[in-house]
Amino acid sequence: MYIETELPNFLHRGKVRDTYSVDDDTLLMIATDRISAFDVVLPTGIPSKGKVLNRISGFWFDKTAHIVPNHLICLADAPEVASRYRSSEAIGSLQPDLAQQAMVVKKAERIDMECIVRGYITGSAWGEYRRQGTVWGLPMPTDMLEGTPFPEPLFTPTTKAEEGHDENMTPQQVVDMVGAEMARKLEEVSIAVYSFADQYAKERGIILADTKMEFGLLDGELILIDELLTPDSSRFWDASGYEPGKAQPNFDKQYVRDYLTEQGWNQEPPAPELPGDIVARTTERYIEAYHLLTGEHLPA
Repeated sequence: MYIETELPNFLHRGKVRDTYSVDDDTLLMIATDRISAFDVVLPTGIPSKGKVLNRISGFWFDKTAHIVPNHLICLADAPEVASRYRSSEAIGSLQPDLAQQAMVVKKAERIDMECIVRGYITGSAWGEYRRQGTVWGLPMPTDMLEGTPFPEPLFTPTTKAEEGHDENMTPQQVVDMVGAEMARKLEEVSIAVYSFADQYAKERGIILADTKMEFGLLDGELILIDELLTPDSSRFWDASGYEPGKAQPNFDKQYVRDYLTEQGWNQEPPAPELPGDIVARTTERYIEAYHLLTGEHLPA
């Protein structure tokens, strides 16, 4: 299990991913086994989680490249990596098991925004609706049940906080950050990626309730970066047990969120440790989501 930095040329630690310099144009990004909930990193890691996140992101980057380019060059355990990047200290220090949790990516100028697309009312959107009858400040019908699909996917971007909680952004705040043309493009591309993935997942027994994406600019071109459509960044529901009006059976980290809520945690650091049974069940759900979506078994 990789949780802390161990390699040369370290650049940045996010809630889950650690980033290293390869060269002036290239980064090594490692998906660790750390897990966050309510924007707080937990003290307990989830075995195999980094491997799942890395490989499922690679899968989706490939599947959605016809919609928008992305930063992926190759997974770090690809055969060509050792020869192509043999001079990189970070890649040269990778052990084979850790390489399964890493990808080599293009360096881009990050847009500091979480591009969230919601297909169903759940999570914080459901909480807002119950309090004031709105989602992202938009009025909603009065008869919605938890888990009800929206007529059309909603684009509900938030700030990207390095620490603490992300905050909703108004349409004007998005325009002020990136300009009107880029704001429109971010919304259109985010919804297009979500809609494609939702249809693909449904055919494999999974409902994509919502997801968040990150984008960057490379030579002036908009590209997807970070992770994509993982059990960390998305809510995956078991379509066979889906029924509006209740919590849905899932293949994501909602199991962890539910446990923490039941413990009465106030969603502020420090977070409590996770017991062994919660950790084991979460690992199982991540691996199952990977298998259902990709049709592949996670490498040992």
